[in-house]
Amino acid sequence: MAVERTLSIIKPDATTRNLTGKINAKFEEAGLRIVAQKRMKLTKEQAGVFYAVHKERPFYDELCGFMASAPVVVQVLEGEDAIARNRDVMGATNPAEAAEGTIRAEFAQSVGENSVHGSDAPETAKNEIAFFFSELEIVG
Repeated sequence: MAVERTLSIIKPDATTRNLTGKINAKFEEAGLRIVAQKRMKLTKEQAGVFYAVHKERPFYDELCGFMASAPVVVQVLEGEDAIARNRDVMGATNPAEAAEGTIRAEFAQSVGENSVHGSDAPETAKNEIAFFFSELEIVG
């Protein structure tokens, strides 16, 4: 396994319920290090650019509106096999199908309000990290 970096977003449904610390504890307990982090309020346009891959899907507008509805915490996680490890810690997108102990099983409110986002592949992670962070901001 190689040391990787991945993007993580703690979504509005989690930040508004003050779950940032609990979610970050799960990442750290899984061996992931937070090497960059910031809290921000996305505009609907910024969310649209970030989620452009979903533009043709029926949930796109709702997703963009949701992501702009309250602050998010964007961060870079680093560790051995970080992309897969992060996805394991997050759990299935549908919280009803998420394994016990995962972030989504514990904190997600629905498929749409599922508390976290994580990159799904190395190239995606690279692009998503660059969307939010300069190399100067990543201090691992």
